[in-house]
Amino acid sequence: MKSIKKITYALVLLLGIGLVGCSDPMEEITSIDYARAFSPFELTARVRNQVNVELNWVPIKADSYSIEAFEDDSLTFAGEPILTVNDIKAADLPYTIKELKGNTKYSFRVKAILSGAEESKWSGVYVKTQSENIFIPFEDTDIQANSVTLRWNPTQNITRITVEILDGDVIEHTLTADEIAAASAQVTGLTGETDYIAKIYNGDVQRGRVEFTTLLDLGDAIAVNPGDDLEAKLTAAQDGDVFALFPGTYGDTVKFVITAKVEIKAVYPNDKPVIHGYFSMENNSSLLLKDVIMDGTGVDSGNQAIVFATAGANYGDVKIDGCVIKNYVKGVFYLNVAAAVESLTINNTIIRDVECSGGDLFDNRKGAIKTFTLSNSTVYKSALARDFVRYDDTSAAFPAIAPVINIENNTLDGIANDAARRILYVRVSGGTINFKNNIVTNTVGNFSNQSTTPDPTFENNNYFNAPALFTGGSEVAKIYDDSAKNLDPGYADPTSGNFKVSNQEIIDDAIGDPRWL
Repeated sequence: MKSIKKITYALVLLLGIGLVGCSDPMEEITSIDYARAFSPFELTARVRNQVNVELNWVPIKADSYSIEAFEDDSLTFAGEPILTVNDIKAADLPYTIKELKGNTKYSFRVKAILSGAEESKWSGVYVKTQSENIFIPFEDTDIQANSVTLRWNPTQNITRITVEILDGDVIEHTLTADEIAAASAQVTGLTGETDYIAKIYNGDVQRGRVEFTTLLDLGDAIAVNPGDDLEAKLTAAQDGDVFALFPGTYGDTVKFVITAKVEIKAVYPNDKPVIHGYFSMENNSSLLLKDVIMDGTGVDSGNQAIVFATAGANYGDVKIDGCVIKNYVKGVFYLNVAAAVESLTINNTIIRDVECSGGDLFDNRKGAIKTFTLSNSTVYKSALARDFVRYDDTSAAFPAIAPVINIENNTLDGIANDAARRILYVRVSGGTINFKNNIVTNTVGNFSNQSTTPDPTFENNNYFNAPALFTGGSEVAKIYDDSAKNLDPGYADPTSGNFKVSNQEIIDDAIGDPRWL
């Protein structure tokens, strides 16, 4: 500090001498010339759309900038760069380098060029790209029981495809020149109703990955057509029965009684059959609903899609996958008897126009659900002024069950839209709540105003126009998530059910129902 003061005093003395010794006014300093350009600072690298890298830095005095890219993350910059870009202007920032390899580490360095001065020293940064995916969505007939047609964005930089059973056998498919030109290939020899992963490669570099399930191979399944009496077939069902529904409408606001462990699936997932009624779960039954539409228009008797009716029952797994649930008055499910449910899972499902008048959306009042999971789904125009998840304290009747509630990778719009209503109206002791990767928008509801609600594990969420989910946004809430982002997702057309996200940060962070990212 003393040396700085001495320099300052000396400078003042010299200036004073100059002012006293010269009769002309002191000439104004309008520019400073430097021997070397300043290095770019605050250099950042952000991955965009899996394989593009956006570079940005604070513009300084420079005519242009140069970038070099290296395939490593060491910042040693050894050897020759894989890419050099020159003559970048400040107006070009942020600058995006496109179509790098997926799942690969890169180092970048940037220098400034200034006329009449030595170029700056390099500034460096490193980043790892995400796994690329050049596959495009399936068309209606691409997935069959024993084959799949795979399509991708046209490119010459691909060589082969693999199709593998999850944790199982792998089918290798070498791409022909015609398939590469057509950007599509058919792989045969698959098994019906089986989960597969397809991957596309350029040599050993993976460029795409997609999961799919082959169609139902009727085999021993019970084929059901719209003119058949599905109600009677389900009443007479035996454990293990699988009902394969062809496109059409089934039931007329009827009660479908489930007394056994059964599965109900669409023959063609892209042409979903419509079940017009509700399911009454009785005895120790279990149920899988796959790729169907549940329509509650005009349904009476409580008007929930699934009602658990037998007290004392030990229900098996209840799973809803790839479905649409709409137009029910009271809710999606209702457990108002002292019964246990092994698990209740709703995945990859659209829930809309379930008003929740007189009931809550996911409603357990007297029973025990060991694990409730809502994942990869979208809920809108539902639970408008009611609770989203209701789980009353039934620990006295079920002391051995510590329920787990998982709400993950969902887009939730307008739910619990009342200042006194709750997203997690959970009052059971010893439970676990995981609330991760969700978008919640357009609600004045809070998480919970109950002191007995277990503290949720919050992770990677985004809330917009939902003030009560943050500290200070509600006078009654007892739970907040200040770790969440508060970004406008930029939905495409939410009034018509199109929640396609335009906010790049939300897309990059994979928040919400994956179908909209």
